[in-house]
Amino acid sequence: MGARDEFILDSYSATVTQVAHTASAAVAHIKVRKPAQRGNAAAHGSGSGFLFTPDGFTITNAHVVEGAGELRAAFADGTESTARLVGTDASTDIAVLRIESHPSAFLPLGSSAALQPGQLAVAVGNPLGFDFTVTAGIVSALGRSLPSRGGRMIEDVIQTDVALNPGNSGGPLLDSAAQVIGVNTAVIPSAQGLSFAVAIDTARWVAGELMRHGAVRRGKLGVQCAAVALPRRWVRENEWPVATGVRVVEVVAGSAAARDGLRAGDILIGCDGVPLAQLSDLLKRLAGEGYGKPLLLKLLRPVAGTLTPFYLTVTPGG
Repeated sequence: MGARDEFILDSYSATVTQVAHTASAAVAHIKVRKPAQRGNAAAHGSGSGFLFTPDGFTITNAHVVEGAGELRAAFADGTESTARLVGTDASTDIAVLRIESHPSAFLPLGSSAALQPGQLAVAVGNPLGFDFTVTAGIVSALGRSLPSRGGRMIEDVIQTDVALNPGNSGGPLLDSAAQVIGVNTAVIPSAQGLSFAVAIDTARWVAGELMRHGAVRRGKLGVQCAAVALPRRWVRENEWPVATGVRVVEVVAGSAAARDGLRAGDILIGCDGVPLAQLSDLLKRLAGEGYGKPLLLKLLRPVAGTLTPFYLTVTPGG
């Protein structure tokens, strides 16, 4: 190994070490006690979570806290406290807790919109009951879809090669600046180096809805989508403010999207005059204040090999 190789290794190690040190105080071991049912003893489970506000709000996975009767959170400094469930969203596998006694540290939420394959990713959590474990790797792919326990597809999921195990669920996926870029949610046991995290742009929006309303109200379009880069020439010629859109992969028969004319292959680029750069932008228009309201969509549709602008008004189902 040459001097340059040693320098690169030292820089990589220093970065991961600094991220782990920054995250350590804000990552929680979530302990779950489920009430006894039908003569069976009470069940126990665990996962991970992380403080993202200075007043104790914590993000974890919905499946970690599913069916919980009692929740506790333990931190690396020895702090352990009861936790109150604020709300869960099975459709994105995100839950928010409020922890009574907690460290003052919390993790800043970054952005997943500008992530690139090959970028450093660091996961911190409590796999298999081992408190505070750090693993590192890279972002392998973006824009993946993953089935949720709620029956929907979690869209715009981050794929990494970071080693995850049971107990990592709900922990943070961090970039080199120790900002949260995703919430670790799943690993495929039969595959090596294949793990997934809910993009933080989606998790941030869901967490806000849960904190305000205790649940996420959504209109339903009936489509499966994926983020896609817009043609550079089209962006330049139309002076479009964003370089990505949301491509419709599939339209469910009988859905609002099918009824109102959306097609597979359409690229959604705007909604009610606001650019759509990623799936979380569309999800925001379907929920919260926009719940149940008609949407004026601007899209690019392939016609004879050319992307042609169209406008469609779609009224989401309930």
